[in-house]
Amino acid sequence: MEDEVSKQRRSMEFLSSKPYVPPQWASHLSPIPSHIFSLANLPTPIHKWNLPNLPNNTEVWLKRDDLSGMQLSGNKVRKLEFLMAEAVAQGADCVITIGGIQSNHCRATAVAAKYLHLDCFVILRTSKVLVDKDPGLTGNLLVERFVGAHVDLISKEEYAKLGSVTLTNLLKEKLLNEGRRPYVIPVGGSNSLGTWGYIEAIREIEQQLQLGTSQIKFDDIVVACGSGGTIAGLSLGSWLSTLKSKVHAFSVCDDPDYFYDFVQGLLDGLEAGVDSHDIVNIQNAKGLGYAINTPEELKFVKEIASATGVVLDPVYSGKAAYGMIKDMTENPKKWEGRKILFIHTGGLLGLFDKIEEMNSLVGNWSRMDVHEDIPRKDGIGKMF
Repeated sequence: MEDEVSKQRRSMEFLSSKPYVPPQWASHLSPIPSHIFSLANLPTPIHKWNLPNLPNNTEVWLKRDDLSGMQLSGNKVRKLEFLMAEAVAQGADCVITIGGIQSNHCRATAVAAKYLHLDCFVILRTSKVLVDKDPGLTGNLLVERFVGAHVDLISKEEYAKLGSVTLTNLLKEKLLNEGRRPYVIPVGGSNSLGTWGYIEAIREIEQQLQLGTSQIKFDDIVVACGSGGTIAGLSLGSWLSTLKSKVHAFSVCDDPDYFYDFVQGLLDGLEAGVDSHDIVNIQNAKGLGYAINTPEELKFVKEIASATGVVLDPVYSGKAAYGMIKDMTENPKKWEGRKILFIHTGGLLGLFDKIEEMNSLVGNWSRMDVHEDIPRKDGIGKMF
C-alpha cells in the first residue's frame, strides 16, 4: 500500500518533531496542534479477520494498532505524538501521568519520555493491601521500571476520594517546588489535544483504503473505550471525513452515559459543534469491572487466539471483541452483510497479569516421547 521511498522517509523521521497540518476536513477545528512527534510505526496494517460464527455475509477487518511499536505499542502512542510535542515545546524536563497498576498508557508514556530524554513520574492505582509493597515486575510494570520511571502507588480507595486530577496536581506541585518543569498528561492521554491522535488515524485509514487494491467501504468501526480519547477522535474523524462509518464503542470501565458526557467535553474543547450521541454508539462491556475478567471472557480471548492467531488483551480489546460477538449472536440482523473495522488497541503486556487465571485454558503440552529403541550417541552432542 505504500512505496519503499515513503517507508524509508517515515523511518528517518522517527523521534523527530515537525509542524502539524491537519486533514482538510478537520481544518475548522480549534485549537489545531502546532507540532507532532513521530513516535509510532505507521501506518499500522489492516487485514481480514476470519472470526468464527459471524452473521451471514458479515466481514470483520482488523486495524493492528497493537503493532504500532514494541515497548511503545498500542493506541496510546498516537495520543502521545501530540502530547509529547506540547511537553517539549513548553520546555518540560519531566512528565507526570496516572492510571491502573497495569496501565498501558503509563507504560507507553514512560517509554516515550525516555526516548525524548525526559523523566517520567507515574501514579499507579492498586489495592489497599498492596499499596505498601513492591509492585513487582509483571507486564507493564516491568517495562516502566526498566526504563527508570518513578512509581508512586495509591490505593483504589484514596484514588476514588481524591481523583486523578488532584493526585497529579499534588505531584506537580511537589516537583515544581524541587525546581523541576513537569508536564501533566491525564488518564489515558485523553484530553482534547490527545484526541487528535485518532483524528489523524482516520486520515491514515482513508489513505490506506484509497491506496488498496480492493476498494473496501467500512460500514462500522468497533473499538474498546477505557478513557474516552480514542473514541472521540475516531467518531469525530469518521463523521467529518469520507469514511462515514458508524462507530461502536464498548466501554470497559465507566458506564455509557459517563462516556457520552466525557466525549462531549473533548468535542467541545475542539469546537467541533457536534453531539456525541450523534456520532458514536457506546455499549457497556465492563462485565465484573475494570481489568476484572469472567472465565468466559478469558476463554474467549484464548479461543480467538487459537482460531485466528490474533492475541487480544483481556482489559480492552478482549472485552470489546467479546461484547461485539455477543451482540452479533443476540442481534444478527443488525450486523448481517456489514463490513466492520475492529481497532485492536494493543495491551498484550496486560495478559501477563492474568497468568494464573489463564493457566487452566492452555494445557497443550507434553514431554516428547522418544522410544528407547531410537539410537543414542555417546557423550553430549552439540546443540544447534
